[in-house]
Amino acid sequence: MKIYTKTGDKGETALYGGTRVSKASIRVESYGTIDELNAFIGQAKSKIHDAEIIQQLKKIQFDLFTVGSESATPADKLLLANGKSRLPLIISDQEIEELEQWMDVLDENLEPLQYFILPGGGKAATALHVARTVCRRAERALVFLNESEEVRPELIRYLNRLSDYLFIAARYISKINGEEEEYWNPNNR
Repeated sequence: MKIYTKTGDKGETALYGGTRVSKASIRVESYGTIDELNAFIGQAKSKIHDAEIIQQLKKIQFDLFTVGSESATPADKLLLANGKSRLPLIISDQEIEELEQWMDVLDENLEPLQYFILPGGGKAATALHVARTVCRRAERALVFLNESEEVRPELIRYLNRLSDYLFIAARYISKINGEEEEYWNPNNR
């Protein structure tokens, strides 16, 4: 199978279910940003040596394919005639709760925050901070899409929770790698 189809050469693409739309549509922007987030998480994962965090990030990458698939599917095409989802998997409260459990465990090893943290804390932590900011952009794109087309709330909640996870994971990786966090303290410039 060839990777190129030439069907997008005029600036259109097909959504899951066959509908053709402009590549400038907010739906394409949202799942494109989710794809970008997945790549940044892969990059961060390549800089991390903690086996547990690597496994968590791998699971997150898998989940992001699920989020991307659903965000590439218009709401009116999500269900088949028999009422079942067109997609083999959807994000549920289970994946959101899993992120929360992982955060709770990581957070037990961290000092409470007193100031904002400057993104940094070593190469691996910085890569997680970059992924976090892309995650926030993906979340904003889904919220924007939801203003005109229905988006299941679990997708938005998942990305919101994921950005929190990436923040805590960055702090945790910084700590276990012996890197110092830099704080933004308005009293100390």
